[in-house]
Amino acid sequence: MKSLLPVLGLTGALMISACSGKGNVSKETSVERDSTSTSVKHPEWSRNAVIYEVNLRQYTDSGSVSAFAQHLPRLKELGVDILWMMPVHPISKKDRKGTLGSYYAVADYTALNPEFGTLDQFKDMVRKAHAQGMKVILDWVPNHSGRDNKWITEHPDWYKKDSLGNMVGLYDWTDVYVFDYSNPEMRKGMIDAMKFWLTEVDVDGFRCDVAGEVPTDFWDEARPELENAKPGIFMLAEASKPELQKNGFDMGYNWPMKDLFSEIAATSGQYTFKGADGKVREFPEKHATDIFALLDSQAKEYPKDTYMMNMVTNHDLNSWEGTEFERLGNLTDAFAVLSYTLPGMPLIYTGQETGMNRALKFFDKDKAPLWEPRNEYFTFYKRLNNLKHGQEALAAGLEGGEVERIEAGSKDVIAFSRKKNASRVITIANLGASEATPDFGSNAPDVKDMRDYFTGRDAQLPTTLAPGQYVVLVSKS
Repeated sequence: MKSLLPVLGLTGALMISACSGKGNVSKETSVERDSTSTSVKHPEWSRNAVIYEVNLRQYTDSGSVSAFAQHLPRLKELGVDILWMMPVHPISKKDRKGTLGSYYAVADYTALNPEFGTLDQFKDMVRKAHAQGMKVILDWVPNHSGRDNKWITEHPDWYKKDSLGNMVGLYDWTDVYVFDYSNPEMRKGMIDAMKFWLTEVDVDGFRCDVAGEVPTDFWDEARPELENAKPGIFMLAEASKPELQKNGFDMGYNWPMKDLFSEIAATSGQYTFKGADGKVREFPEKHATDIFALLDSQAKEYPKDTYMMNMVTNHDLNSWEGTEFERLGNLTDAFAVLSYTLPGMPLIYTGQETGMNRALKFFDKDKAPLWEPRNEYFTFYKRLNNLKHGQEALAAGLEGGEVERIEAGSKDVIAFSRKKNASRVITIANLGASEATPDFGSNAPDVKDMRDYFTGRDAQLPTTLAPGQYVVLVSKS
């Protein structure tokens, strides 16, 4: 039984690093690039970063940006590096859904939703976040606007039309109209609006909604212009589309890994969320070791040195597909650990650090999560954030360590190692329905100079693992 089989994931074969092993450790280096690598030069602060999605409307009782700003010290203590603000623009009233409408039906791309406060108050929050060492990226809606966006009357030729000359929507999104990216002036208008937030508000980049519906060549055109407006930005695509990360985006959604997490949980009898039809969705049978096959396929499909965003929940999942506990059950914490130790960047969604087990309303005001007193979930995610920050091996892209598979003798047990210079991390987790007895065989990894990250004890390979039990071992140095 052979052990330590290399799985490249999205790290590739060549990795050059100037990491220190402490804090946000990675620094931008002269990573060797070729035609298979992304042309995007990631900002140095992004390599070991944790991203946090802010649902501003539901974050506090008032839903204001000033009230949210009071949480910045807590988020800093939690270990957050990037604040992803869900859209903060005014929301269209025409064909509005619910009482407050969808964040993603934008009425004005260069204004702040008055429900959240003033633009000056938002600027003040950005300054305070920067003072705490955090970056702020803005959720951007480039594919469509709300149905009374000012561009509809000012620039009707910027929108797609049907055969009768009527503006068109998308899917069942009856509150939006879709842009026409064949119009060069429309493209310029969109880029100019994005520049406004970089230069006037000092945000640090964008999370781009349904980025795959927008032509890839627009992103290739936009990225250099946005970089000229503010160097060192960070761009996240809501898409799992490799071509977007060649020239346009630092990071994409790891939707395939999210789906695989759900499939593994369902196979283990843990997926309980019922859809609108009152039934639990059926999934193909998948097991822990199928994660390695997905990593292999992504390594072939995606440009080298690109990032993927790993998650157990986000606003879409929470509102429409169930909470992480409904989808992942007693495997939730183990999957959270994997979202931190597999290649990429981990996401925390509003309330995830409290163990919130309910769906937040999407079109209406909802009760804010209970932030205090802090509980075991805050401690758990703070520990994971410290792990991500402090281990050079867990850096995203080419600066991180390769995933090396450790054979554990069970398809339900995932075991792998990542190593970079003095940093070494071993992750072992039982994602099955029954107790597992890992068999590492004669090629079991040597763990004598390692410690158990969560207990602090000298490292030992587990002899049994309960369903959902995980072990993370790290170098003592």
